Amino acid sequence: MKRRLRKIRHNITGKIFLTVLFLLLCFNKGSDVAAQDGGLSKVQVSGYLNNLQTAYFEDIKQPWMTSNELHDRLNVFWYPSGWLTGSVQFRSRFIYGGMVQNTPGYGASLGRDIGMVDMSFNLANETAFVLNSTIDRLYLQATAGKLEFTVGRQRINWGQTFVWNPNDLFNTYSYFDIDYPERPGADALRLQYYTSMTSKVEAAVKADSAGKITAAGLARFNLWNYDFQFLGGILNSDDYAFGFGFSGNIKGAGFRGEAGYYRPVKNFSDTSATVMLTLSGDYTFSNSLYLQVEGLYAEMPGNAGINSFMEYYSAPLSAKNLTFTKWNLFAQATYPVTPLLNVTLSGMYYPEIDGFFAGPSMDYSITDNFDVSLYLQLFTGKFPDPATGINTKQNFNLGFFRFRWNY
Repeated sequence: MKRRLRKIRHNITGKIFLTVLFLLLCFNKGSDVAAQDGGLSKVQVSGYLNNLQTAYFEDIKQPWMTSNELHDRLNVFWYPSGWLTGSVQFRSRFIYGGMVQNTPGYGASLGRDIGMVDMSFNLANETAFVLNSTIDRLYLQATAGKLEFTVGRQRINWGQTFVWNPNDLFNTYSYFDIDYPERPGADALRLQYYTSMTSKVEAAVKADSAGKITAAGLARFNLWNYDFQFLGGILNSDDYAFGFGFSGNIKGAGFRGEAGYYRPVKNFSDTSATVMLTLSGDYTFSNSLYLQVEGLYAEMPGNAGINSFMEYYSAPLSAKNLTFTKWNLFAQATYPVTPLLNVTLSGMYYPEIDGFFAGPSMDYSITDNFDVSLYLQLFTGKFPDPATGINTKQNFNLGFFRFRWNY
């Protein structure tokens, strides 16, 4: 009994200590520590603190489910010499409210780390709230002439388009995640060799928590004022992956595209492949109105198994699993109403389910490092009812209100 009480006191003491540390980090300020040589800072610290309120509702007339999130981002960079860089970056989140209380396994899901090394820690996981801290960058980067080597948890971004990225084998992300601009990292080794200012070859390998390997090589070069890339490798130990991407412009309008082809390693000869093709265009008018369009075609064997927008919204993504419908269309317009106020209207159309997404948003800069944002994410479409199999209209709506202070 005494041993059990000591264990309980130890756990409580540990949680109190980590909670205090979290709060101290929330209110730290960015700083530079000057080096002795060349004026290069040895250590640079930056980040942000934001408060995000979230509301979920199927119908505006029905009761809403809400939550609140206090989120601190801390980025630390270390420059011991001109050829070596190190970084550790993490996000700490304190989330409470109805979404935590009414979502089974919310805390366990938040604390799940799919990397080879578990660096996500639930400092507190209670019925009404969760306190989590996750390290999503922890790497060393060495440079020798044209050669660059990076080891550790890092961001490997091979995507060319904006919404859907079939070439992004290592760090697939969701367009709908409005509170994670840094995007996830991968536990990986990466080698890059720059053959010129606009060309390079690279190879990377990562492992996840299940021991699955993603390994690929990429060649990028510039031709006819376009950047082209070709890649090939293996995705999550399950599929051979091949890709192609490009970016350039046509008469001042950006023009980009990606293609991905994935075929299972097992039963290679008698298994259908997955194909992802995306094209994107964007243009900025003289009055600063910015327009963007993108389309995705997905040829997927079998059924994606998605029966609601909620499943799609929270499902883990990979480069071969970017959507649940064959055709996907996206459009977005952004306009600076004033130098301090930006408004955006985005939307997607899913023809196969007679569905759409609408995403109006607003960003207002109160000071140089303090802003407020409002986002709506409205989904509607027809999915088969699990009981009857009859297509039934479903609504899935989210609202976000955020304050952010950058330090």
